Amino acid sequence: MDLMIHGKRALVTGASLGIGRAVAAELAREGCDVALVARDAARLRAAADEIAAATNRTVVALPGDIKERGRVPALVEAARAALGGIDILVNNAGSTPHDGIAALDVEGWRASAELKLYGYARFAQAVLPPMRARKWGRIVNVIGRSGHQPRPIYLAGGAINAGLLNLTKALAEDCARDNVLVTGVNPGPIDTPRWQALRAGATEPADYDRRALASVPLGRLGTAEEVAAVVVFLCSERASYVAGEIVNVDGGGTRCI
Repeated sequence: MDLMIHGKRALVTGASLGIGRAVAAELAREGCDVALVARDAARLRAAADEIAAATNRTVVALPGDIKERGRVPALVEAARAALGGIDILVNNAGSTPHDGIAALDVEGWRASAELKLYGYARFAQAVLPPMRARKWGRIVNVIGRSGHQPRPIYLAGGAINAGLLNLTKALAEDCARDNVLVTGVNPGPIDTPRWQALRAGATEPADYDRRALASVPLGRLGTAEEVAAVVVFLCSERASYVAGEIVNVDGGGTRCI
């Protein structure tokens, strides 16, 4: 299927590893030029070089810490200068700690919100005016199913993701009249470097996988490429009548309606 986005310009955050890198690679395979944002400069440049070599598209690395004041507008301007504009934004940077009420870490919550909730909002704010003026744009927020399916051991993640669900729906309603379509994707347990690190830090790593997969009817971890396929479809012209939807890519694990 031709997704009809050849020549579009995309900005992907959290793009050095895992889902973000897979999204950037899939966009480039579809003919997009892509700007990659992440904190680890060496890893980011390696990802950009690898994707560019494989796709023959313009792929630029823009290292930066989204939590730094004023950094988001600077990164967006650098992406515009490198690509000639931004048609697509995929917000993916950020993670939240596992916690429960007994282990509540307010400072950890603040840091996670600064990176993920506020970061997504700041990137959207920075890219939207030219998208709206051109009457074409796509923003896809990679969120997480705990936003609408709470878990007592993931309070910070659930609260921040719930905020992102609200942000996504509200932006979609506001921007649709300008043909800027805002959607979200909720990954379930996905086999990424972050997942592997969490598993390695667990008291019983094998039990970590078993407990996670108990909630997944497909009975396995997803892959970053499976999430990327859905994200890139939502970025495409083929999804031209999809706005405000949140798609669960979780092996059937979300129980709520």
